Amino acid sequence: MGRRSERLSKEGILAGDRAGEGDVIQVVSRAFDVLRCFEGHEARLGNLEISNRCGLPRSTVSRLTHTLTRMGQLVYLPRDQKYRIGPSAVAMSTSMMRGLKLRNLIRLRLQEVAEQLPGTVGFVIPDRFHLVYLEVGRAPNALGLSSTSGSRIAIASTAAGHAYTAALDDNVAAGLLAEMEREIPESAKLLRPLLEGNRKSLRERGYVVACGLWSPHINGLAVPLWSPQYRTFVVVTIGLLSAMYDEKRLHKEVAPRILELSAAIGGLLDGDDGELFGNHPEGKPLPAANHKSNEIIKAEERNELEAGARRPRPARSIRARDGRR
Repeated sequence: MGRRSERLSKEGILAGDRAGEGDVIQVVSRAFDVLRCFEGHEARLGNLEISNRCGLPRSTVSRLTHTLTRMGQLVYLPRDQKYRIGPSAVAMSTSMMRGLKLRNLIRLRLQEVAEQLPGTVGFVIPDRFHLVYLEVGRAPNALGLSSTSGSRIAIASTAAGHAYTAALDDNVAAGLLAEMEREIPESAKLLRPLLEGNRKSLRERGYVVACGLWSPHINGLAVPLWSPQYRTFVVVTIGLLSAMYDEKRLHKEVAPRILELSAAIGGLLDGDDGELFGNHPEGKPLPAANHKSNEIIKAEERNELEAGARRPRPARSIRARDGRR
């Protein structure tokens, strides 16, 4: 064990970085945490700023940024003594965006709904404790809503995040909450008391509503969809000004349009062209979020929600294939 720790130390990897749960290599997870700090290609951050954003020791961040710079994932700017996203990271993201046909179709459908409802309509995917907008449709008069493709929103404080967690199997959701309690306890404190109510809404209505959660001026509604390609739930969501759309109006006027939209997108995801990022070898799905909700597939076509059996539902919106809710 001593030799192994000594070798890891020489390689710049702390033994503690490999002490994560299960087969998770913590140093890899932390490297991605560093890259997530750069929200936008113009972001320039120093080690101290990255340390504050990640919650990692500055010495650990220094080793990670050095390694990521050597790999081309980051670029060091000597004049500013800061880092920015490097060419290898840009090339990687560009190669993943080759298959845009499906995303273009999704974007068109989002925009159609956004032109009927004065809000921001989004299609988001999970990324640890956040969701990331892949595509966005926005009404010209959608004041106070500025999300764009690539924007990140917190799972704990958004309708999309609450719909996502409500769709997860009990054990998977418990694992996610446990991680939150260790790393961002305030978020877990916000999410946990609302989980059962969100699950009930998902069972009975097919969607989740959150009023004033992210902002007192914004009300949201969201529908989770199972993605066969990525073995996780993605979410169709909308945010509207609370002054225009109270909870009653969300249920009456907004929910039918979002359920219809999610059914259409669910059909696209189930189709042969359901690749969000481009082609990859058949039978080898890409990983999605990096928390415990992405466990190995156990059994398909299980746990269909009983309460929704008597009413029309969006295709795959609240059906799990891997033992999730």
